[in-house]
Amino acid sequence: MQNLEKYYSGKNVLVTGGLGFIGSNLAHKLVQLKANIVLVDSLIPAYGGNLFNIHGIEGKVKANIADVRDENSMNCLVKGQDCIFNLAGQVSHLDSMIDPYTDLEINYRSQLSILEACRKNNDKAKILFAATRSQYGKACKLPVDENHPVRPTDINGINKTAGEWAHILYHNVYGIKACSLRLSNTFGPRHLMKHSKHEVLSWFIRLALDGQPITIYDEGKQLRDFNYVDDVVDAMLLAMASDKTNGEIYNVGSGKGTQLVEAAKLCVKIAGKGSITHVPFPPEKKKIEIGDYIADIGKIRKTLDWEPKVGLEDGIKMTMDFFSKNRQHYW
Repeated sequence: MQNLEKYYSGKNVLVTGGLGFIGSNLAHKLVQLKANIVLVDSLIPAYGGNLFNIHGIEGKVKANIADVRDENSMNCLVKGQDCIFNLAGQVSHLDSMIDPYTDLEINYRSQLSILEACRKNNDKAKILFAATRSQYGKACKLPVDENHPVRPTDINGINKTAGEWAHILYHNVYGIKACSLRLSNTFGPRHLMKHSKHEVLSWFIRLALDGQPITIYDEGKQLRDFNYVDDVVDAMLLAMASDKTNGEIYNVGSGKGTQLVEAAKLCVKIAGKGSITHVPFPPEKKKIEIGDYIADIGKIRKTLDWEPKVGLEDGIKMTMDFFSKNRQHYW
């Protein structure tokens, strides 16, 4: 923490998607580290931006309501920034199949625009891109390391891969400092809870808190690598602060696999209510299902000495506690 405060204190930091789930949790931590923070968010309801996410730090951050698809805004916003956490994105796998062009605009074209804005207006900034484990598609082996083939099963994975490699290319060709973190299933406080399209465990948590049945497709034995948001934020802060990460790609996860049905049972147990019901796998979701996934986090552990600290059960308890107190702002 002391080393990070030394790095971030007084730094100008831009966070795209800054009023969303991971961006706002990052903002709370950056306030502690005494950075000068600008948050950019379109506040499109379906994507998770929420002004309550910065409750308690409103006077310590600047929030700019803008869309990363607006090139003129981004040309202006990147100026003078030391660090850019590029977290804005369309994250629904199902929506990417229904509306592939919007996914393309947000997850690739906008990323290219941000990189161009930096190349033309601020080529000294460092950029961290939030990528996804879905880029790997169905795993050939477990755990999955960064050398695993990239074979997405949906449009979202294709566009996120393109956005990621644009960042790496701009580093290799133009010398812009950039790195990418491929995130596994991230959960925790401030997540969008109005629908089930963004992250399965967060939806399980909502249903359990409401005493509703959690729907599991087939037996629900697929393995997922769940990672608490505070651990993800720590990984981002460390990766941004190190020159060793420039031009590199890292997995970020817990390094452990949990069956979906076991995660659901844990939610019901912790909430003390709710139930589990099994239904057949919907065909449209079965086609893009990735199967088992566990991240190999050896590379980021070796480079940054990063380790996840929050276990699944403790993470669910803290998440449920947050939403129990703030339900009206998220339901």
